[in-house]
Amino acid sequence: MSQSNVKFGPVTFPCGEDLTAASDHLAVLTHNLIGPWARLPSNQDDLALYLILEGAAADEAGYFLPLSPAANVRLPLIGSCLPGDKLVLADPSVEGQAGKVTVLPGAAGTYRVVAIAEEKAVADQLVLARPANLGTITIS
Repeated sequence: MSQSNVKFGPVTFPCGEDLTAASDHLAVLTHNLIGPWARLPSNQDDLALYLILEGAAADEAGYFLPLSPAANVRLPLIGSCLPGDKLVLADPSVEGQAGKVTVLPGAAGTYRVVAIAEEKAVADQLVLARPANLGTITIS
């Protein structure tokens, strides 16, 4: 069996930045040329496939949950949403929004859909959502 060295469930990675206050945010897996690093998204189309369960200081080990459509998660929401809304990464250039989600906007840009809302929610709530890597959507 060639699948004997794989993991299911939470995983640990060194944090590429201080993630101590980023629990429940989405993270991107990248590298520092030596090994893996997890960090907050820096673009709205980043491939954020991990939920931060327990962040840590830079270069320390944090705990992350790989997103899977097999289980819903709670994500920090910017704005409000309704069940069925496509959730995209919030604008990381706005202070406090990196790693959070918002409803797919109508403004021009390229956005990565990361989940589908499963409940009505308001700003700053942890919205119940189903991970759904639907790729990027470009609005012109």
